[in-house]
Amino acid sequence: MNRQAQAAMMFLVGAALLHAGATDLYLRYVKAGLRPLLLAAGVVLIVSALATAWYEWRRSRRRTASTANSTATSTASDHGHREPRISWLLVLPLLALILIAPPALGSYSALRAGTALQQPYGYTKLPAGDPIPLALVDYAGRAVYDHGRSLDGHSVRISGFVAVDTAGTPYLVRMALNCCAADAQPVKVALTGKIPPVLQPDAWLQVTGTYTARQTRDPVNGGPIPFLQVTEAKPIPTPADPYDETWNN
Repeated sequence: MNRQAQAAMMFLVGAALLHAGATDLYLRYVKAGLRPLLLAAGVVLIVSALATAWYEWRRSRRRTASTANSTATSTASDHGHREPRISWLLVLPLLALILIAPPALGSYSALRAGTALQQPYGYTKLPAGDPIPLALVDYAGRAVYDHGRSLDGHSVRISGFVAVDTAGTPYLVRMALNCCAADAQPVKVALTGKIPPVLQPDAWLQVTGTYTARQTRDPVNGGPIPFLQVTEAKPIPTPADPYDETWNN
């Protein structure tokens, strides 16, 4: 691929990054905190592409103004090394990035990976009110590693997507990120109590319930999975950011 084509490709990649970073599309690939870096990378690529195109334009003008012998030699060289047009197929993945938003990871991935629940460094004070809105990961950490002490006497509200294992156990799940969707791992909360009679995998639910000491082990990696005693469950739309990035806090 010649310099002009390379500049065009860099420009398209930069434009794709700016498009993703300026919309919620980037949340399907990386965690929200990386948005500034994504936008900066897009700007750098576009500036580099424009600089390359300008440099090639100046070099072309100098070549045209050179001697007839140099011009003939340069022209012969250009014809001898013509790039295959098939290289422009590299544009297709960029168009897919711009035009097609990939689905977030769901129950299929969650049931084939072990829970990534980690013991937190500490627990923040719960807000007043009832039920208390909590991140799914926060509830799971308090239920497993704090043995529900901070949850006693409270009802909580968590949200996530539904996964149902081969034994019929329903889970509420959030995929946790370190950096990007490629390293996403599930954190699971098993449900018991007033569960809806029909659960659609990958559907999003907002669940209200209370702590129970009941736990199970993830069949994939043996990690702990706490239960939530459900008192109410209702469907909700898929959030703009389907990944939970609070698990390392």
